[in-house]
Amino acid sequence: MTADTPGPPLPSPPFGTPEMPRVAVRGEAHLEVDPEIATISVAVSARGKDRTSALQDLTRRNTDVLDLIKSYGDAVEKLETGAFSISPELTQHGRGERIRAYHGSVHITAELTDFTALGELTTRLADLELTRVTGPWWSLRPDSPAHGEARRRAVHEAVQRAREYAGALGAQLAALVELADPGAENAVPYGTPPVPGPMMRTAFAAATPETAAPALDLEPQRQTVHAQVNARFTMTPPRL
Repeated sequence: MTADTPGPPLPSPPFGTPEMPRVAVRGEAHLEVDPEIATISVAVSARGKDRTSALQDLTRRNTDVLDLIKSYGDAVEKLETGAFSISPELTQHGRGERIRAYHGSVHITAELTDFTALGELTTRLADLELTRVTGPWWSLRPDSPAHGEARRRAVHEAVQRAREYAGALGAQLAALVELADPGAENAVPYGTPPVPGPMMRTAFAAATPETAAPALDLEPQRQTVHAQVNARFTMTPPRL
């Protein structure tokens, strides 16, 4: 490399210089928005003196639950079957392993986007025999526009804060040096778990049309969206 050939640019000092000070800030934003998804958990149980009768009852009740949930069409966004179990119940007295009965259960999870149907569905599910309903849990979709809006507001807040710091010194922002999520260097897992709403747990025996319970009135729980961003800027020399 000759004297006339320009070399690579020298890295900027990490903490700035008197001629080009740096200012580091954190921007935050908090939004409260309506939920987009309601999740309920349904547990179906059966008990029989022998394995066959327990399985038959469990299969029938599981089919009744699935058919009822599917009858709500587009209101149900996702329907999944989780754990299944069938286990013997041993007698507490006497010698040997004598089986008294068999217990079976199936766990089902449903996600709904139509909250007007949620109360009616949960009530009708609870009216089915040996069926337990838990939930709802309210949440946002991972790609909800609310997340992007919160991040944009966090960036705007960071710029405004840095501009105010610079203005307090009689300076102005010159350039953006870095913009990063807090903890991005540590590979923190992305995403926020759904915020659980008020939990409803209920289990009823089958009801006749004359005694059917009215539909529950479930109010969606507002969701809090939080965003943070770290930002570093350079600014003009301050007038001290």
